[in-house]
Amino acid sequence: MLAIALHVVIGSLPVLGFLAALLSLDSYKLVKVRVVSAVIASGFVAAVVCYFVNGELLRTSGIDFARYSRYVAPLVEELAKAIIVVILIRAHRVGFLVDAAILGFAAGTGFAIVENVYYQHLVPNASVGTWIVRGFGTAIMHGGCTAIFAVAGLSLRERAPKPSPAWFIPGYLLAVVLHSAYNHAFFSPMLSTLAVILVLPPLLLAVYQRSEHATADWLGTGFDADSEMLGAIMSGHFGHSPAGQYLGTLKSRFHGPIVADLLCYLRLHTELALRAKGMLMMRESGFEAKIDAPTREKLTEMRFLERSIGKTGQLAMQPLLRAGNKEIWQLRMLESASAGAAAHAES
Repeated sequence: MLAIALHVVIGSLPVLGFLAALLSLDSYKLVKVRVVSAVIASGFVAAVVCYFVNGELLRTSGIDFARYSRYVAPLVEELAKAIIVVILIRAHRVGFLVDAAILGFAAGTGFAIVENVYYQHLVPNASVGTWIVRGFGTAIMHGGCTAIFAVAGLSLRERAPKPSPAWFIPGYLLAVVLHSAYNHAFFSPMLSTLAVILVLPPLLLAVYQRSEHATADWLGTGFDADSEMLGAIMSGHFGHSPAGQYLGTLKSRFHGPIVADLLCYLRLHTELALRAKGMLMMRESGFEAKIDAPTREKLTEMRFLERSIGKTGQLAMQPLLRAGNKEIWQLRMLESASAGAAAHAES
């Protein structure tokens, strides 16, 4: 029993440690531990699903196990893990490359842990060397491939002019190729494991550095733009600004009360965007930023206004709101923090 526990620890600890390191490097604290835990649990589910899918395909296809593991299993397993990431990105729960890497790696971590537990069941007498390979090689490969998929998908999404499933195809194919290459075992298991260790950390570090710079640039330019917009609204001369003139053109398409709601919606959205960016700046400086009651009230009022102006009004306001992925994500972050603060206050 002690040997079994030791094997599972050796197989799981490296990937969990790597994930913890990714979280610690995130200076903006973009991802909460509870979200990471939920994604790891989703990875558990993906692994169980793949167990049944792979078993059925292996039984019905007639392909021998070696070929299946090299050419078919990577397609199935990377798709299962990728679905978790796609759901998160489409729900605007991933705003930056850093959190894409963390959550993608978390999905792979959950998958790898279940796979290692199953491997222990299949090969209970495997040597410690085998478990070192599984822990530092196979497990980190699973996390790394899904992290690469997540980063590639989010990068292409930010560059694409309009939503399309094609965002995710290049990253998926790259993850499958890397997974398949690992399963081919071109080198000895120890050399393959060493390759994973030498390639993945520098690659993810480069992603972190790029994302840190991009986040800082977005915060700076976004904070200035939001401040300028809010200043124009509060100055009393908003109607003469380009944004005010655009809002004036909407009078012919909406009733007077709705136009007033559109202006209120723009003001609240801008105030909350500034609050979200301020929270990120505080986190980057090492301070814990909490959601206060006025911010929660503004979030509630904004959601009420969204229902008031309807989908048509929200679409009409998009040119003024710069409603890209990061802008939507920052409001999701505020709502999540607000819900956490409210739950804490009730308890």
